[in-house]
Amino acid sequence: MELSPAIYHKIIRPKWINQIYIHNRIRKHYDLYDKSVLDFGAGTGANCTLCKPGQYFGIDPDEKRINFAQKLYPDYDFSVFQNDKISVENGTIDVILIIAVLHHIPSEKMKKYMEQFRKILAPGGIILAIEPCYFKGNRISNWYMKNNDNGSYIQNEQGYHDLFKREGFNCETIESFKKCFFYNELFLMAY
Repeated sequence: MELSPAIYHKIIRPKWINQIYIHNRIRKHYDLYDKSVLDFGAGTGANCTLCKPGQYFGIDPDEKRINFAQKLYPDYDFSVFQNDKISVENGTIDVILIIAVLHHIPSEKMKKYMEQFRKILAPGGIILAIEPCYFKGNRISNWYMKNNDNGSYIQNEQGYHDLFKREGFNCETIESFKKCFFYNELFLMAY
């Protein structure tokens, strides 16, 4: 069942969960405030506050979520992602932010996006991603994610690294952690 953007924002992306599991982790390692940021899979815009208005651009294929984000965060820029084309000028993005999106996209489709990522990143630009991840020795969490997450492409740490490395990016894990009770998460950087 597809949740409405308002319910999704309140239940799946409430402010306190974002703060603890996403924003605090990113801020610990990176200051995005004065960077030009593309939020790939922005959803309801919950991560835009990491950035300065005018420096942030969120895209998502779900028009309802984008409309909700624009109402909730009117000072930030959002757009519906259509036809698999990222409409951003080449060489202008310092950071591509990908939060809980990769595990929804098959590898063959990611190849097309990675080609675009490479073009739009400014020199020295990076990709920051936080994704559900299968951890060795965590059978219960792995089983829970496999059976309850609507993403069909959750991978282990090496699988996410390989996704970027196949497209010529270097990739390193910043942190792996437990989210709530049953989710394993991987925070990684590609450049």
